[in-house]
Amino acid sequence: MNKILISPQKYIQGAGAINNVAEYAIKYGKHSYIIADNFVQGLVKDKIEKSYKKQKDASYQFGLFDGESSMEEINKHLDAVKQVNADVIIGIGGGKTLDTAKATAFKFNKPVIICPTLASTDAPTSALAIIYKPTGEFESYMHLPFNPNIVLLDTELVVNAPARFLVSGMGDALATYYEAKVCVDAGSKNMAGGLSTNAAFALATLCRDTLYKYGLEAKKACEAKKVNEAFENIVEANTLLSGLGFESSGLAAAHSVHDGLTELEETHHFMHGEKVSFGTIVQAVIDKNYDELEKIVKFSVKIGLPVTLKDLGITEDVEKKAMIVAKKTVHKDETIHSYPYKMTKDIVYKAILEADKLATKIKEGMK
Repeated sequence: MNKILISPQKYIQGAGAINNVAEYAIKYGKHSYIIADNFVQGLVKDKIEKSYKKQKDASYQFGLFDGESSMEEINKHLDAVKQVNADVIIGIGGGKTLDTAKATAFKFNKPVIICPTLASTDAPTSALAIIYKPTGEFESYMHLPFNPNIVLLDTELVVNAPARFLVSGMGDALATYYEAKVCVDAGSKNMAGGLSTNAAFALATLCRDTLYKYGLEAKKACEAKKVNEAFENIVEANTLLSGLGFESSGLAAAHSVHDGLTELEETHHFMHGEKVSFGTIVQAVIDKNYDELEKIVKFSVKIGLPVTLKDLGITEDVEKKAMIVAKKTVHKDETIHSYPYKMTKDIVYKAILEADKLATKIKEGMK
């Protein structure tokens, strides 16, 4: 099997980067269709207008994102894009907005520019869109034939978001190394259908090391609305290092547990990375990697990630709900099957309960 590494054509990160978006968009055509929700449109409207005024013949139109990266939402934007005959699709916002933009661009066969306003997931760089049901439950992965043409990340926008988003991104990114290691050790396929390159695994490892070194400082910087070295490093880890690391090395149990957790209504108001955070602890139990489990839990507690079922709002019928999660986790299409042995619902069920017990004990010991 060949090694494969995939990535965006261009990654741009820095304070004020959104001010130059039209400069990049015009290279793909005159008319841009920009997908963003109401809040984000209010946040960037003036910056976008000024940017497009600088480019001769450049024009744009906003399309309203309604909250879920569902097929219904994607088809709505696809109809609008066809009507205006857009040359390039731009997504500005959080992970679900960006996934909607990527999926819309793919279905219309147009280039896409991804502009995250949050560093809450590693979605921006990937050739992957996560599709949810309109009611919020995970539905499927949409594997795209290309990564975004450009990922443009304005750290001035990101630092003004609540710190919870940055922390959630760290929860997502922390899984990257641990899932990558399972895939590399097992010789499992990455998201591109090949083996991990040494470069991709090095990025996953750097992602982990950056989180442990700068994570708490970056959270404090975000709370103070200050872009400093630690903040820039964590934004890069959450977005670029995690994005390339997961996609070109592979996913394992942590993200499958996330998908299982979406079956429970109690978890719907939690962010992607917050659920992945618990999934990483469950994976550490599956891997019998108890030293790392303690390190993961202690770091997660310090920066404010959920580490127990109680933290995720699951307090009643715990064993019954753990089995619901376990059954979804081992669905035939899930990445937990990257392991070199058969993964069953019983293995996951026991791991969920043990992870909850161990994390609860470690968390209590930190008080």
